[in-house]
Amino acid sequence: MRDIHVDKVVVHMGVGESGEKLVKAENIMKTITKQTPIRSIAKMTQPAFSIRKGAPIGCKVTLRGKPARDFLETSLKIIDKILFESQLDKSGNFSFGIEEHTDFPGMSYDPQIGIYGMDVNVVLERRGIRITRRRMGQKKLPAKQRVSKQDAIAFLREKYQVEVR
Repeated sequence: MRDIHVDKVVVHMGVGESGEKLVKAENIMKTITKQTPIRSIAKMTQPAFSIRKGAPIGCKVTLRGKPARDFLETSLKIIDKILFESQLDKSGNFSFGIEEHTDFPGMSYDPQIGIYGMDVNVVLERRGIRITRRRMGQKKLPAKQRVSKQDAIAFLREKYQVEVR
């Protein structure tokens, strides 16, 4: 019950506009993650960036289980297995960015497509978290069962050999 595991990995590409650019980003994400992405919708209007509320401006994929662990391993290699302490929150979750999709194995630069970056968000948890999510008999998670920042750093060093600065 004290073992930490990767619950999910959310990969997000913010394009800033809909149309052909968003379709290209979705195709890249589908190739990299081997799952169909869903579109992210603008929550508010930003006239300076010509973004309307309700317009699709990005895409995202949620990975769980073995695909999540494999994607995390690959993406950590791209950033040279270095994270900064500021990239982790107090709940042990962490996020990092990948500047170019061409860094992934099997991806190459195509002038017709361009270069797209992405954000990777990772949620870590321990077994027993279901007590906070179930409908009947819902309870708070005890402090010893929560994942802290130090627990997450120790997990990353041990499991993925990540250096946290």
